[in-house]
Amino acid sequence: MTSSEGTIRIGSRKSQLALVQTYWVQEELTRRFPHIQFHVETMSTSGDKILDVALSKIGDKGLFTKELELGMLQNQIDFAVHSLKDLPTNLPEGLMLGCVTERVDPADALVVNEKHKDKQLDTLPTGAVVGTSSLRRLAQLRHYYPHLTFKDVRGNVNTRLKKLDAGEYDAIILAVAGLQRLKMRDRIHQVIPAAISLHAVGQGALGIECRQGDARVLEVSKALEHEPTRHRCDAERALLRSLEGGCQVPIGVNTEVEGDALTLTGMVASLDGQRLIKDTLKGNTKDAEQIGVDLAERLRELGAGEILAEIFAEIDRDN
Repeated sequence: MTSSEGTIRIGSRKSQLALVQTYWVQEELTRRFPHIQFHVETMSTSGDKILDVALSKIGDKGLFTKELELGMLQNQIDFAVHSLKDLPTNLPEGLMLGCVTERVDPADALVVNEKHKDKQLDTLPTGAVVGTSSLRRLAQLRHYYPHLTFKDVRGNVNTRLKKLDAGEYDAIILAVAGLQRLKMRDRIHQVIPAAISLHAVGQGALGIECRQGDARVLEVSKALEHEPTRHRCDAERALLRSLEGGCQVPIGVNTEVEGDALTLTGMVASLDGQRLIKDTLKGNTKDAEQIGVDLAERLRELGAGEILAEIFAEIDRDN
């Protein structure tokens, strides 16, 4: 199947959240370009298939994107919709990040088992089992709440919630944005403040990845671009790229844009949470990527390089 003048093929993972996000993009583009048919093609990615191993032990930065990227390069689809936090900062040759949509709340959320409905993160009892598949969340929460017990949790959002409700966990940590998009806002027990958990690079935003040089698809996708979010995410992704970190490294960020002013906070933590390095840099939105690069250098000077070297070595040993 090749793309005709009146059809653009959108690639998506098969998970419920991925499809909700992709159908939103499809609806928004159909509204803006009623003369074009937007057809959704679904694919299963490695990250969707391997559910019995912690993400950090699989050792692959493109777990949720590679199959979709191959589909674009082989002209099976024209662009792919990703949760931007899942998209590696270094893309395959021939592909580019064509558009970043307006970000929804990028914070992390505490979701609790019914028996802890009167608790918050700081009042969960000693030994309470908290589920997360993110080393970023794990390292920060270990730093601030060393009395809690942390256990890996995999699967889609519904699967994780079932495990929580069945009592396998006392609480789990999920993205606020994902729960909002799935219309599960009522499951958000506590929005975790940035002072405790800086969010993942790109969290809360969608990224549209497309082929370089595909002017028609790029022009269409740009209709959904949100410039302030793009600046924020460009700075965050430059920080991550400069630190040579993937989505399975404990690097957290927070960004704010007011007019032309951009403020970026970055964090690197050891896996045990014992060491946590954080710093903030401000600049102009036109220099968003450079702000990320400069902050990465400052974090390295503060000791982040040593922490990351230890983490990469540990991940290599596990693999």
